[in-house]
Amino acid sequence: MLKFFSEEIDFKLPFPLKTTKWIKTISESEGYELVNLNYIFCTDDYLLEINKQYLDHDYYTDIITFDNSEEEGKIESDIYVSVDRVRENAVEFGADFESELRRVLIHGLLHLMDYTDTSEELKAQMRAKEDECLSLF
Repeated sequence: MLKFFSEEIDFKLPFPLKTTKWIKTISESEGYELVNLNYIFCTDDYLLEINKQYLDHDYYTDIITFDNSEEEGKIESDIYVSVDRVRENAVEFGADFESELRRVLIHGLLHLMDYTDTSEELKAQMRAKEDECLSLF
């Protein structure tokens, strides 16, 4: 089950059905089953409070992924996305908002499928995987 919500912001995901199919296709191609995945769109301030409360980080971020999975190969998660930060990143990176939003959505999903970005080499691998996934949209 894949759902999209918003908190403290009036936001509607562009192309929700196409996005749902895309995310399911990617997770299945990686050998994962989507059990319960919630994307929660919110403001910078809302996500900052989550970052402080749960991760003890006092800075803005575009995404926080909580992996609630109890079984290998099954995805259960809440992924919070700051719409404010995605807009700013799109401008900074010279991308359109929808493309940057899709990159962030897939970035969170890739973390749930054991991709990581904790080193420069792993960041490059994750970026390449993001690009591959984006080409499927």
